[in-house]
Amino acid sequence: MKVLDTTKNFLAIEEKYSLIENSQVAIVSAPYEHTVSYGGGTKYAPKEILGASAYVEFYDDEFDRELCFDIGIAAVKPIKFEKKHGVEALDMIYDQVAELLKMDKFVVTLGGEHSISTAPIKAHFEKYPNMSILHFDAHSDLRDEYENSKYSHASFMARVAEFFPTERITQVGIRAQCKEEADFIKKKKINTYYASAIRRGKHGSNWQKKVVKTLGEEVYVTFDVDYFDPAMMPATGTPEPDGFLYSETLDVFRELIAAGKKIVGFDVVELAPMDNLSHPNLTTARLIYKILNFAFSGK
Repeated sequence: MKVLDTTKNFLAIEEKYSLIENSQVAIVSAPYEHTVSYGGGTKYAPKEILGASAYVEFYDDEFDRELCFDIGIAAVKPIKFEKKHGVEALDMIYDQVAELLKMDKFVVTLGGEHSISTAPIKAHFEKYPNMSILHFDAHSDLRDEYENSKYSHASFMARVAEFFPTERITQVGIRAQCKEEADFIKKKKINTYYASAIRRGKHGSNWQKKVVKTLGEEVYVTFDVDYFDPAMMPATGTPEPDGFLYSETLDVFRELIAAGKKIVGFDVVELAPMDNLSHPNLTTARLIYKILNFAFSGK
């Protein structure tokens, strides 16, 4: 499997730390964009995230380590979808992620729009049948279809719910959905932490701990950057007000680790890079590295 060289890979790390055979982590780039409904540009996200990652510091003071040199991080060459979309595109992502999981790699998938997440979730579920899903998002993405597509970014979790136990799905930050989605959440017993409920104190001062208690021992994370407040993350296709900040979000992961949970993989989606605005790209790259630090804490 071909990987990107040191001028294009994650963190711009040298070859001996970024070859697939030397790395515990593999980054899959899925620059897929077919169903965006407001702002576009998510197909440019993987390249821009990798580019921005060259400016992320290797050292993490919280864990007192330079993780990338301890575990190795390989960035696989981007998937070329050409004219393929829908099921065909998802199958391409699934095949690559599944192959890497068979190689015992920890897989990070970069979108692209959120519809891509169905594929890595399916691949991880086959390897980790007891896993839970932790879904950060402004939207619940549970519409059966949107704009005549069952494979819309607004429907990805509805597709996941067709093969995954819904009581093992936990959503955080939701603040925009239709009534049918709200009804689906109640019917299927999805653990949904609405932004308004968190802000009104419904879940107490440590809502992060409440979130973690709903999860099993193994956790897959799917992270839509529009979960963040648009003041800090304007570069996304469907921004929503009343979002979340970086530090309070990391507290969810701190609670995960404190509770002894294991992060088995994750994806980050829906960054839509903007001209002459670099901080969203850098923030996303830093988030990815930080989640990796949490995932490999104690290892």
